[in-house]
Amino acid sequence: MKSLQDTLYNWLTIKVVNLARPDDTAAHETTELFEHMLADEHAVSDMVITKEPPMYFINFKQRGEAKRVRFPEELIDIMLNQIEEEPEKYANYE
Repeated sequence: MKSLQDTLYNWLTIKVVNLARPDDTAAHETTELFEHMLADEHAVSDMVITKEPPMYFINFKQRGEAKRVRFPEELIDIMLNQIEEEPEKYANYE
């Protein structure tokens, strides 16, 4: 089992890709995988993302308790930036 911090980081990274590329099947499926992990393994719900440069914030509930974490945007945006720089390597396969 991954830590909550790691799972939130991975979820946010792929969620940013999914939001920028709504037709990207792999990004959508991976986002859903991490959402299930967060719910099932960490009892996380009601996730809300805000971006206040230079940070991303996730507000969420864990077992009914409100929590907030932050991640530097440069770490979160790295995957999306890589995809945008070399889109030919990241074709969408249905």
